[in-house]
Amino acid sequence: MTTLLPAVQFNRELLNKYDQALPRYTSYPPATELSVNFGTCDYNQAIATLNQRSSPLSLYVHIPFCQSACYFCGCNVIVSNHQNIASSYLEYLIKEIQQTSAQLDSCKPVVQMHWGGGTPNYLSIEQVEQLWTAIHRHFKFAPNAEISIEINPRYVDQPYIQALREIGFNRISFGIQDFNSQVQAAVNRIQPEELLFNVMGWVRQAQFDSVNVDLIYGLPYQTLQTFEETIQKTIDLNPNRIAIFNFAYIPWIKPVQKNIPEHALPSPQEKLEILQMAIANLTRNEYFYIGMDHFAKPDDELAIAQNNGTLKRNFQGYTTQPDTELLGFGLTSISMLHDAYFQNHKRLRDYYQAIDQQRPPVERGIHLHRDDIIRREIIMQLMCHFGLSKPEFETKYHLDFDTYFAPELINLQTLAADGLVRLFSRRIEVTPTGRLLIRNIAAVFDAYLRDRVASPAENPTIANFSRAI
Repeated sequence: MTTLLPAVQFNRELLNKYDQALPRYTSYPPATELSVNFGTCDYNQAIATLNQRSSPLSLYVHIPFCQSACYFCGCNVIVSNHQNIASSYLEYLIKEIQQTSAQLDSCKPVVQMHWGGGTPNYLSIEQVEQLWTAIHRHFKFAPNAEISIEINPRYVDQPYIQALREIGFNRISFGIQDFNSQVQAAVNRIQPEELLFNVMGWVRQAQFDSVNVDLIYGLPYQTLQTFEETIQKTIDLNPNRIAIFNFAYIPWIKPVQKNIPEHALPSPQEKLEILQMAIANLTRNEYFYIGMDHFAKPDDELAIAQNNGTLKRNFQGYTTQPDTELLGFGLTSISMLHDAYFQNHKRLRDYYQAIDQQRPPVERGIHLHRDDIIRREIIMQLMCHFGLSKPEFETKYHLDFDTYFAPELINLQTLAADGLVRLFSRRIEVTPTGRLLIRNIAAVFDAYLRDRVASPAENPTIANFSRAI
C-alpha cells in the first residue's frame, strides 16, 4: 500500500511572489552549463570511466521528425512531409549506436529505454523494427526492462499500436494538450475527442503496462471552464500517469510560437486558477501529485518509487530507475552519466559528418566535480522526495552539512519564514505549500544559478528558463 505524502496546499500570494525563471532541474548542473569545449577526448574519458562502474544503463533514442508543426512546441524538431528523410537518419542513428556500443562494457544491462521526439511514430513499423533490432543487437536488455515510446495520436491506427506492443514496447505516451477544438486550432494540433478515446482504447486492448498523457495549461483561448472540461475528459480516459506542463511563450527563442495569437493567452492569474483547479480535480480523482507537473495513480511505479525513496529525475523527467546511467542517441539527445553530461549535435549535417568521420556526434558537454555531485543529490532529493536527511549526506560525503552549506541555510531562512520549508537540526522538509515551489527551494543549492544571478549581463541563459508556475 502506497503511503501518500501530504496534499499540496495552494497559496496564491506565495505563488505570485516566487514566480520567477528557474531551471527545471531534470539535471544538475542544468543543461545550460554544457560547454562546446567538451571534445572527443572528454567523451572517451567519460565512456572509459562509465565502464569502470557497475551501474546499469538507460537508453534514450531521439526521432526528431514531425509531419506538422505544433505552435506550442519548444523541442528541437524537423518538420517534413517527405518520409524518406527518416531512412537516411536511421542509417546514421544505427551507426552511432554501433560505434558507441563498441566502446562499452557489453555486460552492462539495459533496464530502461525510451523513444522520444519529435514524433517516433513518424517511422513506419518496418523502420521501427529495423531500429529495434539494431539496438538489441548491440545491447543486452534486462528481462523486465521498461521500454516506452511517445506517439502522436493523429498518425496511428490500431494495427500500428498493436505492432508496437508485439515488437516489445510495454509503456506508451501521447500528447493531448487540450480537448477544446478552438485551442487545438490555435496551436495547430487538431485531434478530435473521438480520435483520442479510440487511441486509448487501442492502447488498452494491446495491454501496455502503463499509459501516460500530456496536457498543457496556458495555451491560447483556454479558460478555467474549458480546461476543467479537458481535465474531466482526461480523467475519463483513465491513464496511469498525467503530465500537465506550463506553456512558456518564448517566440524570441522558438519562432514557431509567433503563429500563436498573444492576445488570446490566459493572464498569469487565470493560469494560476487553471493550475489550482487541475491539481484539485486530479487529486480528488485518485491521482497522486508526484511533483512539478506529474501525477500518477497511487499504484503506479512513480508513486511507489517516491514512497520507497528511489524516485529520481533525469533529462527525461521523473524515473523509477535510480541507479542507471543514461545514454542518448540521435540528434540533440543528451547523455547523463554519473560524472559527465554531453549532448549531440542539433543540425543533421553536423551529426552526419561526425558519424561519417567515426567521431562521437557530441556538440557540448560537462565533467562534474565533487561539489556538483553533492549538490545534484541534494537537489534531486528535494525535487523527488521533498526533504533530505543531513546525516546521510555527512556520512556519504564526509562533510559537516551545516558548515558546507552555511550560506544556503541562511537563504533557506527566508523560505522557512514564508512557510515553504521546515528547518530542523537533522532534516530539511518541504511543506505542502512549498511543493508547488520546489524549483525555488532547489535553486538555493544551485551554485551555477548563484553565479548567473550575480553577473546577469554575462549570463543571458537566465532568460531561457521557464517560470516556476
